[in-house]
Amino acid sequence: IDQSVMMKLIACEWIKKHQNIIVTGPTGVGKTFIACALANKACREGYRSFYIRSPRFSYQMALARGDGSYGKTINKLSKAHVLVVDDLGLAPMTDPERRDLLEVIEERHGHASTIVVSQLPVDHWHEQIGDPTIADAILDRLIHNSHKITMKGGSLRKKYANLT
Repeated sequence: IDQSVMMKLIACEWIKKHQNIIVTGPTGVGKTFIACALANKACREGYRSFYIRSPRFSYQMALARGDGSYGKTINKLSKAHVLVVDDLGLAPMTDPERRDLLEVIEERHGHASTIVVSQLPVDHWHEQIGDPTIADAILDRLIHNSHKITMKGGSLRKKYANLT
């Protein structure tokens, strides 16, 4: 990762400007570590951060629709200064999943910052999101005001595995 880019992000100016960060790269290169480090720094600077993996996000939103707390859940997610959505695009999205993601991204757009972590390059997100209109809406709100970190390399888990 370019040191000058990381220094700018560590300063948390991107949060004040309600900008996003997109971290992509192969499995195990440290994407989640970088996203969580940035969210941690935001917390130390007085910002509220919330981390959730994409599968858990989908589960929580479905649960909220079922128990009547959907509005409250959207509110909670929209109020965090930094929302980290990890593992986006592990599997193609269902219609409710993509609509829920759009709802949250729309609520946050221009008011808060979002960090999205994915193994997929951004140009493959349309396929995973599914519906082209909803994919366009999500990407339009995320991409145009985002810092992009593309990581490369092998799995750190493999490198540091303690095999005996």
